[in-house]
Amino acid sequence: MALYLKAAEIMEKVDGKQGALKTLVYDSQFKNIKQLFALVCETQKFSSVLQEIIESTKLLRHTKLKMPLAKVLVYDLLIGQGLKCGGSWKAMMMKHRSRLQAELARMKVKQKVSRNEDLLPCSVKHPAGDKLPRYVRVNTLKTSVEDVVDYLKRDGFSYLGKASRLEDLSLKDRYFLSDLHLPELLVFSPKTDFHDHFLYKAGHIVLQDKASCLPAHLLSPPPGSHIIDACAAPGNKTSQLAAIMKNKGRLFAFDLDGKRLATMSTLLLRAGVTCQQLANQDFLKVDPDNPQYKDVEYILLDPSCSGSGMVCLQDNTSADQEKEQARLASLASFQLRCLNHALRFPSLKRLVYSTCSIHKQENEEVVAACLQQNPGFRLVPLLAEWPERGLEPLPQCLRASTTKTLTHGFFVALLEKHSEPGNTKQELAVQISGPEVKPRNLPSSEKRPRASEDDSEASETEDRLTPVGVQTGSKPNNKKRRKRKKKKKAAETAE
Repeated sequence: MALYLKAAEIMEKVDGKQGALKTLVYDSQFKNIKQLFALVCETQKFSSVLQEIIESTKLLRHTKLKMPLAKVLVYDLLIGQGLKCGGSWKAMMMKHRSRLQAELARMKVKQKVSRNEDLLPCSVKHPAGDKLPRYVRVNTLKTSVEDVVDYLKRDGFSYLGKASRLEDLSLKDRYFLSDLHLPELLVFSPKTDFHDHFLYKAGHIVLQDKASCLPAHLLSPPPGSHIIDACAAPGNKTSQLAAIMKNKGRLFAFDLDGKRLATMSTLLLRAGVTCQQLANQDFLKVDPDNPQYKDVEYILLDPSCSGSGMVCLQDNTSADQEKEQARLASLASFQLRCLNHALRFPSLKRLVYSTCSIHKQENEEVVAACLQQNPGFRLVPLLAEWPERGLEPLPQCLRASTTKTLTHGFFVALLEKHSEPGNTKQELAVQISGPEVKPRNLPSSEKRPRASEDDSEASETEDRLTPVGVQTGSKPNNKKRRKRKKKKKAAETAE
């Protein structure tokens, strides 16, 4: 029964988007990984068929089973190689076998097919995920791209150098190359499996889709930064941020799910991350004015979303459209709240907002509403060479898809703080009237991280406005007073 309980647990995590199916299986430490992997994969493939059988026969009501466990048991009973358990569990399932078999036969008659595989939706028969390259991110906290390439060449792989166009990423056999956009990313043929490989187990490589690597890569916080990963689990983006900042600085990572956070802690330990501070906390309840976050200048926000960009979750043909629209509206509302909350951190310079969704409602519409409510922020144009842009009117953002970028579906926007012309006078007035003007306007270079070109332009504008505004308000008045005093003394002497 341990096999079915573990398979059901993994199915539940996959449905809750707590990780990729293969990664969850191999991280489970189950004694017979191949048997578990086969059961979970096949059950996931027939998921919609199994759910229809279970609901039609009211199996959950009769057995008190939960859906994930019912699916793995029904799969092995009807489609697999027979139940591999005994005792009360087997007796219970055998009691309902005839009704379950009858329902499966009825479905075949209704769809005019003879094989179980013919009941599967087209997207499952020919999944887009089978055509996507296998992306591997080199963990630069533990090794270098050059060392990993050399190791893999000695391990029998053939290195083709750096890709120059998207078509180069369609690989076969044991060929691999460096990605054309992300320098730490290596690309392999779709069927390449690294879950049992030394480099993966030692934390030298991370199995992460290319689109999922974009948010941290584009945020690009310099070493020594204070960063927030707002909805962090399962932790691949967190470990990537730590690698970019070279484990120097502070990386605050929040997640509301304690189990996900525990899994993430294990992943970060394997990756050699030491700059993290994990918190089992709702990001919306984090106080931006708390002194420990006063130096946070970068935030990565990848909130809960529909997951519609994930290849394994793209079959929504049977979904109730009304319910789906209501769910999207609820998610978009939550995402906007998270985004508005993140922009309240006082020292924030840049924020990346990303989702694994293809819906405009969760992407461009959320960002547009946020910019309207926060005029002190603007969008930064991203990767001019990237083949898929955000939908109008936000082409500065990026989108990703199985067809145009050979990745899962994704969306990324980069928001940057800037000074509004209308607010400058008001800010200066406050600064002039308050004490200790100069220390606040001229922060030391030690506290200021290395800026990008966009940051440099913004900071130069501030430096031009603020110090001049402070100085020109006082010096001319002092000269006039001294002249008046001299004239007065000269007149008194003459008298």
